[in-house]
Amino acid sequence: MSFLRKTLPVLTAGAVFGVMLSIGGMVWAEKEPQSSLPLDDLRAFSEVFGQIKASYVEEISDHDLLENAIKGMLTGLDPHSTYLDKKAFKDLQEGTRGEFGGLGIEVGMEDGFVKVITPIDDTPAFKAGVEAGDLVIRLDEKPVKGMTLSDAVKIMRGKPGTDIVLTIIRDGETRPLKISITRDIIKVVSVKNRMLEPGYGYVRIASFQTRTGANLLEAISALKKETDNAELKGLVLDLRNNPGGLLNAAVSVSDAFLTDGLIVYTEGRIEHSKMSFKATPEDVLKGAPIVVLVNGGSASASEIVAGALQDHKRAVIMGQQSFGKGSVQTILQNNKGGAVKLTTARYFTPSGRSIQAEGITPDVSLLKVKLERLDDDFSSVKEKDLSKHLANPSGSEEAKKAKKEQVALSNDYPLNEALNLLKGINILR
Repeated sequence: MSFLRKTLPVLTAGAVFGVMLSIGGMVWAEKEPQSSLPLDDLRAFSEVFGQIKASYVEEISDHDLLENAIKGMLTGLDPHSTYLDKKAFKDLQEGTRGEFGGLGIEVGMEDGFVKVITPIDDTPAFKAGVEAGDLVIRLDEKPVKGMTLSDAVKIMRGKPGTDIVLTIIRDGETRPLKISITRDIIKVVSVKNRMLEPGYGYVRIASFQTRTGANLLEAISALKKETDNAELKGLVLDLRNNPGGLLNAAVSVSDAFLTDGLIVYTEGRIEHSKMSFKATPEDVLKGAPIVVLVNGGSASASEIVAGALQDHKRAVIMGQQSFGKGSVQTILQNNKGGAVKLTTARYFTPSGRSIQAEGITPDVSLLKVKLERLDDDFSSVKEKDLSKHLANPSGSEEAKKAKKEQVALSNDYPLNEALNLLKGINILR
């Protein structure tokens, strides 16, 4: 059976094949000349195949045996190479359009268990409290140990409105946690934006999809309109818990802030896995300072952006060590309607760094903390506290909105620190 009969022209820089599936880029993989076949190993395979057919406790079809053999072949390579049957391949294609059914988590395999790379913003898993780094050991009552990643994904996907219970192990917890999640149609909003304070903008990229680069430019344009079309004083680019996605989208986002030089390059064994991407002249922020927020859930395409901006000293990277996925996958479609997702290259930052299994080290490291606002019973008395004080005639809605944004900002420690850093950079400038 030839699995290079038909090759789909896609290349992924996404986190991993999971409940949300992401592909991207553009590459054609060629069929390489085959070396001589290892006859002794093939005889051993044939012998085991015959033993299973003859002696296994239940009758099993040749198709199932061969498909399981293919899955095992890929599982033994690395956590990101996998076999996609017809349905899984269809799910992958749906995932790249930013709308699909499921829980809303990016997952991979670690020590035979499903590892949560990150929950996606505003999805059932995110709202239920699933966290990056969680290890899923049971799906409902089914143990995960022994499953392939695609088998686990099939169980997690399902009809919207139905429930599933994830039993997870989490660092810092003394016993497994059970989290019930209701499946839903997942609609991923790639880019969100808002003003933090006058002149200081915030852009959150949740994943890298086809239109993420264009959406980023639209978001920055909207922020500038809020400042009467003046240039921004600084921008916080939030890539926390962003599992990655399309390679071309990561290049577009990086290019928006760089004026020249290399963004990223890839190296692999086949010719078409060797690519490089360079920046074009215009910087959409005209040199205004940038702080990029990352954490352990920032993976792959997120790390491409953070690495490019860090190497070019275009931004300050703040937060925690990123996930560390520095490999590229190519989708090779087969003649059965399925596909092989195969690791074909490593990517490198402009300075030649591979972040594989290491991640991006922030310029400014922050501990994982949670802030709470404390009421000060002994604060000084202000005009608004005086009896029968005059009301403020200027629109109270703006004041309420500003107060709400300040509360949200103060509850997000890394974001608050990023804004303070931007202000400090502007003072020094």
